[in-house]
Amino acid sequence: TIEFKGRRVDASHAAYRSSLGVVPQDLALYPDLTVRENLEFFGRMYNIRGRELKNRTQEVLARIGLRERAGTAVATLSGGMKRRLNFGVSLLHRPRLLILDEPTVGVDPQSRSHLLDSVRELAARGLGVIYASHYMEEVQACCRRVAIMDHGRVLVCDELPRLLKQVHAEVRLHINGTLDGISTLPTVARISHSSETCSEIVVQHNGSTDGTSLDSVMSDVLRKLRDHNVKLVDIRTEEPDLGRLFLEMTGHSLRE
Repeated sequence: TIEFKGRRVDASHAAYRSSLGVVPQDLALYPDLTVRENLEFFGRMYNIRGRELKNRTQEVLARIGLRERAGTAVATLSGGMKRRLNFGVSLLHRPRLLILDEPTVGVDPQSRSHLLDSVRELAARGLGVIYASHYMEEVQACCRRVAIMDHGRVLVCDELPRLLKQVHAEVRLHINGTLDGISTLPTVARISHSSETCSEIVVQHNGSTDGTSLDSVMSDVLRKLRDHNVKLVDIRTEEPDLGRLFLEMTGHSLRE
């Protein structure tokens, strides 16, 4: 069941549909029409007419950065421009809830940045947004509350900061040569690989694993490296992120 504003939704009811803006993964545009003609067509589908339609079309063209391409046939636009227009169509009728399904697939970095900025701005103004994506960095950048789904099941749904607390921060130490001489490390540290040419130690820490501070653990690891005359080449810090949480919850194996 779906509830909207406390009431169960009848999907066939026009009043509910007119409250929704949808950005589908597959482009829902007419390639032979111009950018402006597409916007005007979909505006009329929502019974927007006359000067109001003209004003809203100009408003959307400015938001998606296609004002100079208003008279251009959609078929000749770049992939990023088409995605931005696909997004703009969903805003013409000023919805109260915006649903986006993989809105940045195959777009250039500039268009992706523009779309994400627009989504954040609209959400900050009070528009409800449901953002579905496999790009975890986008979800983390846009969303306040996150659900991770796998094979149609919701594995977890919570506020973003609470979810990220489930993921350990990692410090990766890269060393020239082997680590065979080091027998023991702190419990939160492990040797991820060791060879004649290069090795890596991974230290995981979430601030509350065993009450031990990160600087204490790192001091212990570095002391052991120094005692064994091991040359440290590089240290990298990886903050908790949704990508790692997603893989931990759904597995690393390939999907059909």
